[in-house]
Amino acid sequence: MPRRPRMRSGLLLTLVVTLFGTPPALAQMDLVGEWASQFHEEQPERLGGPPIGDYAGLPLNEAGRAMADAWDAGILSVPEHQCKPHPADYSPRGPANFRLWKEVDPLTGDVLAFRTHIQWQAPERWIWMDGRPHPDEYAEHTWQGFSTGTWEGPVLKVVTTHLKKGWIRRNGVPRSDQAELTEYFYRHGDWLTWTAIINDPVYLDEPMVRTTDFRWAPTQNVGIYPCEIVTEVDEPHDWVPHWLPGENPYLDEFAQQQAVPLDAMRGGQATMMPEYRDAVIDYQRARRAEQAAEDPAEPE
Repeated sequence: MPRRPRMRSGLLLTLVVTLFGTPPALAQMDLVGEWASQFHEEQPERLGGPPIGDYAGLPLNEAGRAMADAWDAGILSVPEHQCKPHPADYSPRGPANFRLWKEVDPLTGDVLAFRTHIQWQAPERWIWMDGRPHPDEYAEHTWQGFSTGTWEGPVLKVVTTHLKKGWIRRNGVPRSDQAELTEYFYRHGDWLTWTAIINDPVYLDEPMVRTTDFRWAPTQNVGIYPCEIVTEVDEPHDWVPHWLPGENPYLDEFAQQQAVPLDAMRGGQATMMPEYRDAVIDYQRARRAEQAAEDPAEPE
């Protein structure tokens, strides 16, 4: 009786791939789901908001500092500014419970894009995963920009260009429309860590890096966010709240309250280095000495 020929291992693998599809890249992580913000992280800044003039820990250059100094919170009462969404690099820092899902090619099963819907002002974002290039420099800039993603092991790396001019901190610290945003999304169990790196040649001297964490929350309802423009303040039609250079009287208040040098609150590369702590300590010692000289203790 003749022997049945053996199936070669290579042919067997080909048949398996043909029948069941191409296996996914190794170590990709499932990011799909609904995620809830954790506001205990940097709670004062993300909820109450940072004080006027507090640029500590930010690599601001002179142009960025000048823009922040000119900011007036009244600008948020102007009708044109009331319903604008947070841009992609700031949106996860706000009231940012969000939903993330896949857009899948129905014929091949390939993931074409990841999409997100964030609660505050309901911005929706596309993160293209199909290898398409970024558009040229003359393409439209939007609040969410143009994003492409790639996998680096279990971490999703996202690069975003074509962002509208936005902000880094809610007290007026700016981010220009020339900035490039690089993000890393990493899931570990029920937690999702978002790391954002902002490279801005206009307002920053070096990349701005920060992280934000979310917790898996499948029972939440991330719905729409209707926004209605209203007249909150009766002001002239051409009213644009701002401060002219050198006229903002509130820039030094926070430094005085915290007993730190004004230069520390002004930000910049030098203030981000560990050795800058010595300048803060020397300032506080000198201030205590001045206070003691002005109000000497009563002799016993």
